[in-house]
Amino acid sequence: MRGFIINIRKAKNEDTIVTVLSNDSVKNYWRFFGARHSILQIGNLIDFEAKESKNGFMPTMHSLSHISFPWIFSNNRLLIWQNFIKLFEQHLQDTTELDSFYFNLLLSSAKKWHRQNPKRLAIEAYMQLLNHEGRLYDNGFCYICETILEDEIGLMRAFLPAHPQCIYGQKFKKKDIFQLYNTYSTIHLEDKIIEKLYKILIKGF
Repeated sequence: MRGFIINIRKAKNEDTIVTVLSNDSVKNYWRFFGARHSILQIGNLIDFEAKESKNGFMPTMHSLSHISFPWIFSNNRLLIWQNFIKLFEQHLQDTTELDSFYFNLLLSSAKKWHRQNPKRLAIEAYMQLLNHEGRLYDNGFCYICETILEDEIGLMRAFLPAHPQCIYGQKFKKKDIFQLYNTYSTIHLEDKIIEKLYKILIKGF
């Protein structure tokens, strides 16, 4: 089976517990002597075999191989990828079964990570995630005071729009943000705006 590693925890001795987001689930796997394996890195896409434990403990991971991408040796792109993918572990921590959207979203992003600005790709992927989960708050009203938004808005975690004065936040042009909501594309946004949006994104889903 294939999946993205979204978390790694040390277990006894050199064993590790690896959290994998696959096409239909988020599961923990036990890997004997996992600390010795360079393949086991957060963000890596791996192919492996899973064997159920005889005593009902978590399944074990065997026959690992790494499915690489062209950007894997770019430290900057790798760091942004790892920071982005870590957010999925926290977001899906109470989930075991899920639809293929999350795996496909990561796979699609990973395939483009070397060709485009990775922060833009992370933001665009996040907009798709918010839409998929029905969490795009785009009705034109402040999330805090529930009155109409003006031409400039602030953004909370999860890209919730509010009056800048309601959240003491940075200002964005409402038309730019709502275009992002509608298109899931950052092509109309300047790099300095991307940096601001990315800082909000990495606070968590």
